[in-house]
Amino acid sequence: MQIERLAIPDILLLTPRRFADARGFFCETYNIRTMADAGIAQPFVQDNHSLSRQRGVIRGLHCQLAPHAQGKLVRCTHGAIWDVAVDARQASPSFGKWVSAELSAENGSQLWIPPGFLHGFCTLSEDVEVQYKCTDLWDRDCERSVRWDSAELAIAWPVAAGEAILSDKDAEAPGFSAVRDWF
Repeated sequence: MQIERLAIPDILLLTPRRFADARGFFCETYNIRTMADAGIAQPFVQDNHSLSRQRGVIRGLHCQLAPHAQGKLVRCTHGAIWDVAVDARQASPSFGKWVSAELSAENGSQLWIPPGFLHGFCTLSEDVEVQYKCTDLWDRDCERSVRWDSAELAIAWPVAAGEAILSDKDAEAPGFSAVRDWF
């Protein structure tokens, strides 16, 4: 597996090696030893799967606070997404900074987002399926959201504000200035 540290070194882009032939391909998307060697030592306890029917769907920016803070290993199994992680750890030198990566069924890449980061994505095609492993269970009381187009973050989303397709919860989320002592 190819492992690349992004501009925020805690965020990893993992691209499994694919073995292809006339039938298709095989790849190993998760191996506990490989993950531990990369610094991902937490066990995964929950798998999530989302389907977004339209291009321009934005899901996020989301996180969970302690005691149920989640790390996520995200991959796109159909279509393509532009995946974003924002550092919400107040004491971090990269607090408020973001990184992104394109994840697609074609490239097979995955993004490791540790606890303490906001996560969101924008669909780049129709009928997009995203699957991700989480290091803790979902907990409504620990869940937090930040507005996807928060001016403080200046994220360069690949969709215009008037074209973004959002849930009511994401459309009503506060700006990044709401992030105080979350992590």
